[in-house]
Amino acid sequence: MKAAVITGVGAVEVTEVPDPTPGPRDVVVDVAACGLCGTDLHILQGEFAPTLPIVPGHEFAGTVAEVGAEVTEVRVGDRVAVDPSLYCHECRMCRVGRNNLCERWNAIGVSKPGGAAEFAVAPVANCVKLPDHIRTEDAALIEPLSCAVRGYDVLRAQMAARVLIYGSGTMGLMMLQLGKLTGAASIDVVDLNEERLKTAVQLGVSATGVNADELDNPRGWDVVIDATGNQKAIQDGIGRVAPGGTFLQFGVSDYATKVTIEPYKIYNQEITITGSMAVLHSYERAADLFAAGVLDPAVFISDRMPLAEYPHALDLFRNGIGRKIQVLC
Repeated sequence: MKAAVITGVGAVEVTEVPDPTPGPRDVVVDVAACGLCGTDLHILQGEFAPTLPIVPGHEFAGTVAEVGAEVTEVRVGDRVAVDPSLYCHECRMCRVGRNNLCERWNAIGVSKPGGAAEFAVAPVANCVKLPDHIRTEDAALIEPLSCAVRGYDVLRAQMAARVLIYGSGTMGLMMLQLGKLTGAASIDVVDLNEERLKTAVQLGVSATGVNADELDNPRGWDVVIDATGNQKAIQDGIGRVAPGGTFLQFGVSDYATKVTIEPYKIYNQEITITGSMAVLHSYERAADLFAAGVLDPAVFISDRMPLAEYPHALDLFRNGIGRKIQVLC
């Protein structure tokens, strides 16, 4: 079968790889669409994936093409979205319910072959059947939405919060949509990419700017969310948190990224700084929200390209062009 393969640092190609074989409790998914994510760029630069080469793609959905001998939950022909997270269920973090911090954490498309391929293997427990009204290709958005749901689980958002989001890419826009659902009093978005800010306006943002000074809120925000992973954005965002407020590190930064904090200010103003790591008991809830129409795929997905153009799609994404870019497999 054909698959995109990150063969080494900075190197990606579309090539032939062996067809996957399911284990007893696995299914083989005929992939319809696979979304590109910032994690894929980190893998390309030698971070996250423990070894290369690897077939990337942790945001995908498709049709069950083959089932393992012990699979009864789905049948060939069922349409599914796939939670890529793989846990050991044995370590201390798993046993206390923090599986996303598993000491042996793995993920399809990160440490195991992923969905940027014609076919992908997944445990049946990770597959969520799609209702009839959901397009299979659109359902690849469920995985990033599940990360956003996890982010709001961490925030434990209060009604009428004033929210500031750095970044209006896919994840920033999803945080905007969920912020509206949680009853935020206002949601402002900062991004250097003014074209992306237009989408935030389309989705009903309160205000936008290329920097937070344009928003004229000297009191700060109750909740500040970084959805960029960018050092300058993170540093600025920490300084914008109002007394008693929370800063959420949601965007994925490079390993080497460093910022400065002011311990006295954190103490004196009771500021919380926290993080949100991938998915935790949020995939099925995201699937339910998606089925209920919380996101309009036509707004979030800017480009759909054939698998053969995966390297080009990755270049577009790296250069900040478009919103969610998918490859059709």
